[in-house]
Amino acid sequence: MDINWYPGHMTSARRKIEQDIKLCDVVIELLDARIPLSSANPDIKRLIGNKKRLIILNKADLADGCITDAWKTYYEECGIKVLAMDCRNRKQTLKVSEAVREVCREKIERDRQRGIHNRPIKAMIAGIPNVGKSTFINSYVGKVTAKTGNKPGVTKGNQWIRLSKDINLLDTPGILWPKFEDPGTGMKLAYIGSINDNILNITELSENLIVYLKDNYCNTLHSRYMIDEACSSSDILYNIAVNKKCLQKGGEADIERAAALLLDDLRSGRLGRVSLEKPATLIDKEENENGI
Repeated sequence: MDINWYPGHMTSARRKIEQDIKLCDVVIELLDARIPLSSANPDIKRLIGNKKRLIILNKADLADGCITDAWKTYYEECGIKVLAMDCRNRKQTLKVSEAVREVCREKIERDRQRGIHNRPIKAMIAGIPNVGKSTFINSYVGKVTAKTGNKPGVTKGNQWIRLSKDINLLDTPGILWPKFEDPGTGMKLAYIGSINDNILNITELSENLIVYLKDNYCNTLHSRYMIDEACSSSDILYNIAVNKKCLQKGGEADIERAAALLLDDLRSGRLGRVSLEKPATLIDKEENENGI
């Protein structure tokens, strides 16, 4: 599948981020723990430049724990501070303040030596659509400060939010990049809901997901839908439609509804903890262990 989605408002949002990033000391980049590589916007990385960076692997509760640990090791070996969390959990989000202070330790010390005390750290939070930025902010602050939604494009503009007495946070809209060089990137972003479903062939997308689940998470489909995983992807979607009563008038299986149900079950975690990509170091280790 060749998937690309870059609506016009993302161009202006990118320009605004480019302007505002000059005001910030550190960038908190939210990635989806299920697809850390595919959810890392290369435009954001270029905009960050030499700015301090903190990565949050959000929705870690939906991802395969062992694979998330491998991703944490990968980023730490690259010299990047990383936290894995469920941003709906306030206890977990509160750990971000200490991590920001750690990342900005040199800046804080420089201020102290100049006799500047209690100057707030200015942090920007950035990421792709639907990665959980607004959820993180609301969870940390303990009240609804930013609009949230389970679809991309909810945050429309940049806004400053007082995260704590010494950290001010700039919320930004989720942005993608104009062209996905790897078709697999667009597909993974579509799986997790960062692409507008209205432009997608949901049935084809779900059939590709079925292939991945059969290869990497055997018995997941059987456990959830009580179906035979030995069938083809199209037959599995048909069986999901029948078993979950996704039926049209006259009792005919509604394949598109079944496909949407499968995607929703993945996104919500009802399929269990599923990661959709691994760091190269883990792939190499698995291949060596299997004698490939």
